[in-house]
Parts: sequence; C-alpha cells; structure tokens
Amino acid sequence: MVRPRARPGPGAGVGLRGSIAFRLAVGYGLLLAASMATLSGIVYFGTVGVFERSIDSKIMSVEERLADAWTSDGRRGLVREIDAQLHDLIDTDTEVVGVVDTQGRVLAGNLGRWYGDLPASGELGFGQMQRNGAPVSVRLIATRLDDGSRLIVGRDLIELDAIRSVVERALLVSAAVSIVLAFFGAQIFRSRLEARIGRIRRTTARIAAGELSSRIVVMGNDEFARLGDDINRMLDRIEALMEGVRHVSNSIAHDLRTPLSRVRSRLDRALQASADPHALVADARLAIEDIDSVISLFDKLLQIAALESGVRAGTFEKLDLAAIAHDMAELYEAAAEEQGVLLRFAGRPTIIRGDRDLLASALASLIDNAIKYGRSGGRVDVGVDTVDGAPVLTVRDYGSGVPADDMDKITRRFYRVDQSRHLPGNGLGLSIVTAITQLHEGTLALRRADPGFEARMVFPHA
Repeated sequence: MVRPRARPGPGAGVGLRGSIAFRLAVGYGLLLAASMATLSGIVYFGTVGVFERSIDSKIMSVEERLADAWTSDGRRGLVREIDAQLHDLIDTDTEVVGVVDTQGRVLAGNLGRWYGDLPASGELGFGQMQRNGAPVSVRLIATRLDDGSRLIVGRDLIELDAIRSVVERALLVSAAVSIVLAFFGAQIFRSRLEARIGRIRRTTARIAAGELSSRIVVMGNDEFARLGDDINRMLDRIEALMEGVRHVSNSIAHDLRTPLSRVRSRLDRALQASADPHALVADARLAIEDIDSVISLFDKLLQIAALESGVRAGTFEKLDLAAIAHDMAELYEAAAEEQGVLLRFAGRPTIIRGDRDLLASALASLIDNAIKYGRSGGRVDVGVDTVDGAPVLTVRDYGSGVPADDMDKITRRFYRVDQSRHLPGNGLGLSIVTAITQLHEGTLALRRADPGFEARMVFPHA
C-alpha cells in the first residue's frame, strides 16, 4: 500500500530546493549579476572604444595630410612632412610614421622591425613592430604610393593597453564586490521573505489548533500586507460563519426541545388507561400543532438553503415591483386593522428582474414584522421608489424599534431581540428576506428610524 506523503508542519524546514524564498533569492542574485555583467560590458566597450576611435581618427588625419604632401611635392615633400610630424612634440612617443620600399626597407620615418605582413592598402589594421628594443602592438594604415613604396602611419597601443588594463581591473574589482553584495542581499531578501511567510504560517497553525480569533499582524502596504488583509477578512468571515453555525445549532436544539417535550408529555398522558377521551383528542391536536411548527421550522431552513444555492435565479422575469407591493399591502390590510395599525402604500411602476413568489414572500415577512412589532394605533408605510436609478422597496413601522446593539445581529438565523421573545416566531424571517434579496443581487438595508424601524430592499437595474 502506498502511503500519502506527510506534509511538513509549520515549524518544519522544507530544504533549499523546496524553498521558494531560496529560489527567489537565487533569481535575485543571478539577475543582479547579469545586470552588473551587462553594465560592465557597456562601460568597458564604451571607455576603450572611445580611445580606439580617437586613435583611428588621428591616424587617418595624419595619413591624409602625408598623402597630400606626396601628391603635391613627391618624395622630397613627403619626407619633409614626415620629419615635421615626428618633431612637432604632439604624441611623438607613440607615433609610428614612415615610408618603406618594395623590399621592406625603411626610406624615412621612425619605423622599426616589422613582424608579419602589413594590412591591405588603405585599410586600418593591427600589427607587431619593434620599438625601443621590444615588440609592441601597433594600430596602423599602409597606403601604396605611385612608385610602389608604402606610406605607413600608425600609433603604438601602449597607452591604450594601459587604459584597457586599468578598466579591466576596475571592472573585476566591482564584479567581485557586486557578487559579494548580491550574495548578502539575496540572504537578507530570503530571510525577510521567510520571516514574513513564517508569521503567516504560525498564525494559520494557531487557527488550525482552534484559536479562531488569531489574526495575521499586518505591517506596511506591500503585497504581503494586502495578502494578510485578505486572509484576515477571510478568517473574520469564517469565524462569523462558525459562530453562526454554533448559534444555529443551539437555536435549533432550543426550538425543537420545547415542542418535542410537549409532544412527549401528551403521548405519556395518552398511554394512561384513565385518560379522558376528550382530553386525548385535545392533546392529539396540540401535538399535531407542535409537530407542524417543527416541520415549518425545517421548511424555512430548507427554503434558506435553496435560496442561497441560487437555484431559483433561473426563473427570473421582468416584474413590476410596485404591483407586487400593492397586492401585499391589500392582503395585509385587514390584519393590520385588527391590530389597530394603519397600513399605507405609495409607489409608482418600477420594473425589476425577479421571482414574484419570492418577492411577495419577503415583503409579507417585512409587513408581518412591522405590524407585529409596530405601535398599536400607529401606522406602517410600504413604498416603492427609485433612488439613484436603483429600485427600492421600503417597509417602515413607528414602534419602539430595535436596540442599537442588536442591529447587526437581527439578520442572523434564529436571532430574536429580547423584547420580542414572548411573541410567536423563530427568528428566521429576516434571514429569509436577506437570502431572497441576495438572490436578486440586491442589498437589505436596516436602520433605526426614530421612531420605529425601516427595512429597505435595494435592487439592481432590470
């Protein structure tokens, strides 16, 4: 049997190869090294290239002037110009100027022994020449004259080689320093990254151990801070859902215990041989009512589950919200009069997309609550209007309202305000209204109207 691989705990190491922090640090180091190498190449070729182009420009300038002297005055004028060039005290220590015959003998200038072949006529090239008893690298141009001799103009590259050597040493030193800095920078980057991730993992470990109130400490406004905020919001939602599950479980147990206890008591009386037949019938009816209340409770829970699943959204059609509200106001008008409440409707045709039965059910729940908890002799207002282009359905009573501390809790399942616990109900009405509103992609806004209480269902455009 193949066992699944165990996943490391929050304190376990993952090794360098498995560490994303290490891979990012290596990538950071390589990127920095590549950047430094590219920059060094640009500096090297830019610096040395400037000197090389300067040397080539000077060689070509001297060659053109000497060629003009040959054209104008022949060999005598050329020799005179070469002599002037070598004694003008400008770059005389690096200049290479002269004329050689077809046999390679020096006819004029400061040319030394030449190693190898000269470059093609009129082309710049490199070569080796003996100067001051030692071979040196030379950049030169060899131009063929009319009599077959060749005019050689060039520069030895001692200064250029020295500059190149200095630049290379500087770049090597900077490369070594860059590698060291990249290494330590990568280590610092890795340690900081692992520290941030470690705090998140330790927090998730505490949550997994049951500390649902633990949260990630958010510092700054970078990607990890935003991730921490997202995780904290998710944890807040999970904690609220878990609290809701506990509350629902406790409420279901409480709401079921009372009717089931009454049913059991009545069944016990029915088992007694001396039980009055008329009392048995009454107990049976009451037991049926208790069982019906339990069934109604589960029906409402199933309705909420179906609404939250979004199954009914596929049956939406265009509806006049004002017409639905008007019909429900007429339906509850008699019940309101029995309670001494004036039920009023005001609205204009407003089109939305939705399910007529669900909207009527939500409105019925809001109107029923307004009549039940409103002030006797007062009124309940039902209105349909458009606010900022959005259809709005409003139900308001003028009773004692809802305590401020309970405003954010009354949409929870089974939650009931203390002052209404003696009234019939199970605390699912506003939960169903919320689910219906959300199914219609709307929002349910509840507020203390002072006096009274107001519920507003805000829907999107049709």
